[in-house]
Amino acid sequence: MSDEKPNFIVEEVEAAPPPPRARVEDVPAPSDAPAERRRDYLEGFLAEKPQDLDPAAPGGAIYDGVIDALKEIFDPEIPVNIYDLGLIYGVEVSPEASVAVTMTLTTPHCPVAESMPGEVELRVSAVPGVRDCDVNLVWDPPWDMAKMSDEAKLELGML
Repeated sequence: MSDEKPNFIVEEVEAAPPPPRARVEDVPAPSDAPAERRRDYLEGFLAEKPQDLDPAAPGGAIYDGVIDALKEIFDPEIPVNIYDLGLIYGVEVSPEASVAVTMTLTTPHCPVAESMPGEVELRVSAVPGVRDCDVNLVWDPPWDMAKMSDEAKLELGML
């Protein structure tokens, strides 16, 4: 460090001028029509779907319709829909609106093993825009409770 002292200029004043205050007269005159105040200004924004979205892609009309249809099918032994239960491993929608659902059941000896894939095919085929549906029943990987959604776990008292 050097021993040189900084060269400051000091100016002494009696008082600083006060900052200007906002006055009512400074506000622009309101228009004749009263401004409409929306209670939730994000409502429309949050509900709006992305533009130019492929209907077969996640978030698209067909894909979302298929997921909604799957959420209406309930396992007869467990009061939770098969989608939240984790029985649906995959949903693929082709550009021609053909749907392939890959699913499993809780056990191979499930009492609805013969009827559940047929019900899934009927419900998904009824979704507007779906051309046809193939249901692929797989056993590998086997279903376990970790595949359940948090909503399903909450419904069953597991959270």
